Amino acid sequence: MTAVRPAAERFAGARQIADAVLFEGYVLYPYRASSAKNRLRWQFGVLVPPGYGEGAGEHPDQHTELLVEPRRGATLTAELRFLRVQRRTVQRLREDGGHEDTEALELSDRVLTAWDEGAEERVEMSATVEELLAGEVLVPVHCPARTEIEAVRDGERTVGRTVRRCAQVDGVLRVRLQPLPGPYAAYRLRAVVENTTAWTAGPGDGREQALPHALVSAHLLLGLDSGSFVSMTDPPEWAKDAVAECRNLRTWPVLAGDDGRADVVLSSPIILEDHPQVAPESPGALYDGTEIDEILALRTSALTEQEKREARGTDDRAGAAVDLADSLPPEVMERLHGAVRALREVTGGPPAGADVPGVRPDTPWWDPGGDPGVDPATDRVQIDGRAVGAGDRVVLRPGRRRTDAQDLFLQGRTALVEAVLQDVDGAVHVAVTVDGDPGADLWRAQGRFLYFQPDELAPVEET
Repeated sequence: MTAVRPAAERFAGARQIADAVLFEGYVLYPYRASSAKNRLRWQFGVLVPPGYGEGAGEHPDQHTELLVEPRRGATLTAELRFLRVQRRTVQRLREDGGHEDTEALELSDRVLTAWDEGAEERVEMSATVEELLAGEVLVPVHCPARTEIEAVRDGERTVGRTVRRCAQVDGVLRVRLQPLPGPYAAYRLRAVVENTTAWTAGPGDGREQALPHALVSAHLLLGLDSGSFVSMTDPPEWAKDAVAECRNLRTWPVLAGDDGRADVVLSSPIILEDHPQVAPESPGALYDGTEIDEILALRTSALTEQEKREARGTDDRAGAAVDLADSLPPEVMERLHGAVRALREVTGGPPAGADVPGVRPDTPWWDPGGDPGVDPATDRVQIDGRAVGAGDRVVLRPGRRRTDAQDLFLQGRTALVEAVLQDVDGAVHVAVTVDGDPGADLWRAQGRFLYFQPDELAPVEET
């Protein structure tokens, strides 16, 4: 019998990914509050109070639905995690002992400025399968308003203070299970996170005024102590119809259990694949996840000393990112230069063109023009029992696990095959232009095509 792991242990590995989601875009290079990039913040998982208004680009709730196969007597654990906006103002000390607001305090090691910090919040829930089947389980979210005042010292001298204010935030987490029809012992799990804060936008109020009352970077960790979740990205055949009926709004659930387990799910406002991982080469949090760590670290270490002082005064996390970039040894920087995630052994003789009749010995092995047996314009590939080549039409059915997310918009569209190509590893790629694309002639003239693997295509049925 497998020992039941405590919830904290089950979530340990997933929290590394969840933390990356929580702080994605928290503060962007060059890590200064004065940077234009850092003036419009909090882009993911923002659940505003319902009084913010409809049609304003933000919503008060997020919905997660997925399939689960719990064992008898199983317990579901849920953990709602989010940031609460903590507004920090800076005040200088007057000669009369009072304080007044100031744009910046010049200190010896940093320049302290006004800034919105992110305070981490967490709400936990645990319920048995029987409780969740009996009715919806509601967990209140209540974060009371608070004000914190901290003296600011420069060496031995007190020069001012910071005032941090958090507004009250209220919400609810609603979770329930519903059995699926059919012979399978499976259920649909529905989890809704909703902001219920009693705040109403006044005249002239916008997103900036709503943010202190919002749940920011909101996401869910879900865990089973006995049983498993069903992948929403790559479900088994029996579950595909039920998965297609699941309703996920402003979040997407992926398997996130350790070592490929299916006992933990991360429902994230950022679309991820099953079992996402932080690159082992990554030296630490840099928050600007759309950048490449190597480039970001190099550019950060190249900031001027004044720029670094401003970054350290913007946010403690920004200061830590600057210090991290400054302290990376050469061997760590070298590991950031690139990594191969998967290798497979290729056997069966010398590279193509090495001793092929009719091929000059000095022809590079990677040159497709050097092999007279290869012609993308005339080569064909078997798809559903039919030979398909340039000039044929196909139906596009992109594979979810290996194509760009944009390719999903092409599902069911027809396309013209322009070429059939084979890479040096023997994999076949079919180049196409999409029917009805007004730029098709331009792409064809420039040799710029969309590429799919044969099992992502189906021949157009002849009429």
